[in-house]
Amino acid sequence: MSFVKLLQTPILLLLFSVVMLSCVKDIDLDQTEEIALTPDLQVSLLVFDVTSADFEEKDTGEFAAVIRDTVRLEFLDDSYIQDDLSTVEFSFRYTNFFPQQFRNKISFLSENNRVQHSLQFDIAQGDKNNPVVTDWVEFIENERIDVIKNSIKMVVEIEVLPNQNIFEGELKFESKGLFSFEF
Repeated sequence: MSFVKLLQTPILLLLFSVVMLSCVKDIDLDQTEEIALTPDLQVSLLVFDVTSADFEEKDTGEFAAVIRDTVRLEFLDDSYIQDDLSTVEFSFRYTNFFPQQFRNKISFLSENNRVQHSLQFDIAQGDKNNPVVTDWVEFIENERIDVIKNSIKMVVEIEVLPNQNIFEGELKFESKGLFSFEF
């Protein structure tokens, strides 16, 4: 019986060694340079609702065909944006309850108010009982990504395209950015 116990320990040790060695493959430590993390960050940029009252001059009460809003996008100045941003997908959505069409212009400005990137599209005419949704997606990548890295402000300008209908309703705006990074 002691002979079996004496053989049992080396056999177990041998089996353990075989199992441990059979599970290990060659490891190439140079592959660590090929690993890239690519996280995405979705950010709500600007949300607002306007009514016909917002198209009146505050001092005079006269109709103003164009209104604008500016928002600072402070996060664009962060080092991880400046160093590692690879692509951006902007999504803009208007829900129009007005019986008028609008022209929309969105500009991304530098700190010196220089236009870095601009886009323009029309917002379809809606109805107070049947609103119309207009979506616009802008994708920026590669050599154009610097226009976003150089921006710090977003300006949204809305112009009413008048018609014979009474100017009454609501216009809702939502904007988001999907920022992709490569570390």
